Amino acid sequence: MDEDFDIPAVDSMNDDFDFAGAGDNPILKVGEEKEIGKQGLKKKLLKEGEGWDTPDVGDEVHVHYTGTLLDGTKFDSSRDRGTTFNFTLGQGQVIKGWDEGIKTMKKGENALFTIPPELAYGESGSPPTTPPNATLQFDVELLSWTSVKDICKDGGLFKKIVKEGEKWENPKDLDEVLVKYEARLDDGTLVAKSDGVEFTVKEGYFCPALPKAVKTMKKGEKVILTVKPQYGFDEKGKPAHGDEGAVPPNATLEITLELVSWKTVSEVTDDKKVIKKIVKEGEGYERPNDGAVVKLKLIGKLQDGTVFLKKGHGDDEAELFEFTTDEGQVIDGLDRAVMTMKKGEVALLTIAPEYAFGSSESRQELAVVPPNSTLYYEVELVSFIKDKESWDMTTGEKVEAAGKKKEEGNALFKTGKYAKASKRYEKAVKFIEYDTSYTDEQKKSAKALKIACNLNDAACKLKLKDYKQAEKLCTKVLEFESTNVKALYRRAQAYIQLADFDLAEFDIKKALEIDPNNRDVKLEYKTLKEKVKEINKKDAKFYGNMFSKMTKLDFLDINKSAPKDVEPMSIDSKA
Repeated sequence: MDEDFDIPAVDSMNDDFDFAGAGDNPILKVGEEKEIGKQGLKKKLLKEGEGWDTPDVGDEVHVHYTGTLLDGTKFDSSRDRGTTFNFTLGQGQVIKGWDEGIKTMKKGENALFTIPPELAYGESGSPPTTPPNATLQFDVELLSWTSVKDICKDGGLFKKIVKEGEKWENPKDLDEVLVKYEARLDDGTLVAKSDGVEFTVKEGYFCPALPKAVKTMKKGEKVILTVKPQYGFDEKGKPAHGDEGAVPPNATLEITLELVSWKTVSEVTDDKKVIKKIVKEGEGYERPNDGAVVKLKLIGKLQDGTVFLKKGHGDDEAELFEFTTDEGQVIDGLDRAVMTMKKGEVALLTIAPEYAFGSSESRQELAVVPPNSTLYYEVELVSFIKDKESWDMTTGEKVEAAGKKKEEGNALFKTGKYAKASKRYEKAVKFIEYDTSYTDEQKKSAKALKIACNLNDAACKLKLKDYKQAEKLCTKVLEFESTNVKALYRRAQAYIQLADFDLAEFDIKKALEIDPNNRDVKLEYKTLKEKVKEINKKDAKFYGNMFSKMTKLDFLDINKSAPKDVEPMSIDSKA
């Protein structure tokens, strides 16, 4: 374009324009006055506040104020008393004009509010200081506020932060939290206290309010909870037990709660059969990749506590347990878990038999692992050297690495390890997918490798019953090479399993045009025809039964509705 269009400076914008919309929270300059809402409430800015935050409904606000009538008569002042005025915003504890006006203020802001009678004391006034139908003016300074959050958004559980926590993370359902708490009744009676109790968030502790609250907290955060009966002990209450006092039915509780720390627990596998609990956080953000060389301190135990493996717990560094990830050198569960760890991290792993030694017995260094054993590991990732990523390689190295991954995939495929083989083919393609600086010879090699790896990966996906992905991989190959018979054949197999019979037939016919004598394609065509025949037979039976039932129902309906002395209408055989 010939011209650049600049954003207008704020000062040049129309003064009547409010970013907040509808005048609910107008942007004001010092000395400027504007209406808030549509009921006559006006705000004049006397002093700018800090930042952008304003208090929310439910927050406990702390203000200084002076109240006057329009003629200047002062009727109230916290400044004169020398004490701040504190109230909960939006709970009807003050006149409506205050609730509406103060929620537009920033910390440290000073504003003059002109409040009409409808948003103040109305027709009755507030004798003896304010007459009926009085418009009032309040010079208000918002000193600070304490955030109070309605955790469940239903008025049943409020959280007031007493001490801010660290960082930004919150515990999740599987995590194990360590808390301190003190629970009291409305009258101050202590009913429960602990200087340190650990529980899993999902399982909860004491009452439903605790797990709900800790999920909103940061490490080191301290809060005061107002707990209504539905998140306490409802209409049943709770009898006294041990050191804990009784909680009457329908009692509101006040709980002081501190989140001391927590151990992060995560599911390494989607089927929840490899679980990792972090005992000590690691350093930085880097984690081992596929092919990384890792060094560990390691203790492996059975369910009864028997130690079957112990490495790296002596003074000799050579004793560390070392392996290359994603190479099948250790059990699958340990392999996967270590790739989620950071340097220096210490974790406890629980690994189900499917990701350990399965139904086989395994003789380990210190003991025999019986068949179908769940294993427990304490692991410290001492160090790791990542395998070279594609962006660190030259063009020639990428082609070479892709070829190596392809061969690894082929070896795994032959032994029936289709998921692992698929990962190798995917990695091979990633090495060579986006480089634009190939020589003609390298382009040729890269294209051949992409075709071979995608085809082999499609074969893996068919074995793994991931037919949609198999279809996509074959389509990729056909974009490179539209006459590739293997791609047409495997895509047809995927289409048959997805019940897209027309598309399957199209691919098979095209493959047979290219290679009329291909035995595998002919056999697949036979399979397709049998499938279609079987489906047609089922459909015919289904619709036949449905038609029979409908006819029967129609007959019953006719009988039901026809007069008793009239026969149901017979079929007219005439043309």
